[in-house]
Amino acid sequence: MSAQVCEGLRLKKKDKMTKITTENYVAEARKAIKNQVLQRALADLQNRFGRGTAECYRRLPEGPGLRLKAHEVRMQTVENLDVVLETLAANIRKNGGQVFFAEDGQAAVDYCLEVAQRHKVSRVVKGKSMVSEEIGLNDALIDSGIDVSETDLGEYIIQLAGETPSHIIAPAIHKTRDDVGSLFAEKLDIPYETDPPRLTWIARKALREKFLAADMGTSGCNIACAETGHITTVSNEGNIRMSTTLPRVHIAIMGMERVAARLEDHDMLLRLLCRGAAAQNMATYVSYIGGPRCAHQADGPQEFHLVVLDNGRSRILADEQFREMLCCIRCAACLNVCPVYAKIGGHSYGYAYSGPVGAVVTPLLVGINRAKDLCLGETLCGACQDICPVNINLPRMLLALRTKLAEGDTAWGVTPADRKEKLFFQAWSWMIRNRGLYDLAVKLAATGQKLLAPKDGMIRRLPPPIHGWTKARDIKPLAAQSFISRWKKGTK
Repeated sequence: MSAQVCEGLRLKKKDKMTKITTENYVAEARKAIKNQVLQRALADLQNRFGRGTAECYRRLPEGPGLRLKAHEVRMQTVENLDVVLETLAANIRKNGGQVFFAEDGQAAVDYCLEVAQRHKVSRVVKGKSMVSEEIGLNDALIDSGIDVSETDLGEYIIQLAGETPSHIIAPAIHKTRDDVGSLFAEKLDIPYETDPPRLTWIARKALREKFLAADMGTSGCNIACAETGHITTVSNEGNIRMSTTLPRVHIAIMGMERVAARLEDHDMLLRLLCRGAAAQNMATYVSYIGGPRCAHQADGPQEFHLVVLDNGRSRILADEQFREMLCCIRCAACLNVCPVYAKIGGHSYGYAYSGPVGAVVTPLLVGINRAKDLCLGETLCGACQDICPVNINLPRMLLALRTKLAEGDTAWGVTPADRKEKLFFQAWSWMIRNRGLYDLAVKLAATGQKLLAPKDGMIRRLPPPIHGWTKARDIKPLAAQSFISRWKKGTK
C-alpha cells in the first residue's frame, strides 16, 4: 500500500474524532482580518504577553543561556524518549497509577471510554487540555451519553458557545465581555451581566456544582517527570486541581514528548513554561500528580490513569528534520509575538494548534498537503524562535515543509502543491545560470512592465500565469536600466 493511501486512511479515521478544517485557512484568515473586535483582542494579547515574556527572560538569574540549556536538555530527552517513557511508566505504576500507551487518537479515546464505562461514569469534568482537543475526546464522551463540562473559564465559555479554542492558553481571547454576558444569559438562564468579576463568580458557582457531581476527571499534562513518576499541571484558576482531586477517577492524557528525564530538568522547564505562557515567574497553581490517593489521604482519586499519546509523534521523531518539534512545551509564547497570528487569530488554522507551532506540527500530524497553507502563510521573521523558551528553530522547519511542498516527498506522501510553480522555478533556475539569456529577459521584462500601468511606484497585478504573486502583495517595478549595465557604461 502506498504512503499516500495509508495517510488517507489514517486521516479518514482521525476525522471521525475531531474536526479538521485546515483547507479553509485562507478564507478564514480573510474573515478574521476584517473582524475589528478580534483585531483589538489580539493586539492587546501581544502587547501584554509578548513584551512581558521577553522581560521575564531578561530577569532570569541564569540569563539567556538557560533557554539554550533547556533546548539541549529537551533534545537529549527526545533522542532517548523510549528509555525515558519506560522509566516514567514504571515509576507511575510503582505509585499505584496505571499507564496506557495509545498508538493514535482513537486508541486513546477508546481507552477513556472503557474506563468510563467500567466505572459507570455519567459526569466528567475536564481540566484544560489541548491534547484532548487534538483527539476529540469531548465529542466522543458526549456521543456515548456522558455529560462533559470544561472547567477552565476560557474553555467553559467556548464550550457553551459551541466553538473551539482560539489560543493555546487563552482559548476565549476572541470573546468580549458583552459576548460572554449574552452567552451566560442564554445558556445559564441568568440576567444579562458584563462585569468580569461578576461573570467569573457566576461561572465559578455553576462549575462548583459540576465538580461535586462528577464521577471522573480528565486533564492534560504540562510536564511529566520520569525520575519521580508524576505529572505536573499548571493553571491560574485552580480548576484543574479540582478536576483531578474531587472525582473518584482521574485520567490524564499527555503527548509522549511531554516528559523530562530528571526532576532538575523538570523544574527548569516549569520555570520557562510559566514565563513563556503568561509572563509569570510561576503560575498560581502547580499540581504534582503521581497516582491515586493513599489510604491515609483525605482526598484524591481512587484510580489514576495516564494515557501516553503517540498519534503521529513517532513519525516526527524518526525524521531528523522535524525531531526538534518534539521539544515544544506548548507554552504559546510563539503565538504571542507572531505577526501572522496577530492578524488572523487561532480559528483560521483549522485544528487544535495555531500560530507558528501549529504551522509546523499540524501539517506533520494531519498531512502536509492537507495543511499546506499553514506553513506557507508564515512570514519566517524569526520572532517565534527568539521568544521560544526552549529555543526551537521553527523557521527552519517551516522552510523544510515548504521544500517538501515544492518538490514532493514520498516518505511523507507529499505531492508538489503547485506543479506550475515548480516548473516556473526550474525554468528560472536554468535561465539565471545563462548570463546572456538572463540579461535579455530582464530587458524584455523592463519594457513589458510599462503595459502593467504601475501606480504609486508599484505593480498591483501581474498577468497569468504569474498573477498569483500579486494576489496579496504589490511588486516594485524593475529599473529601466540594470546596475550591471550602468556599471559598464560608467567604466567606459
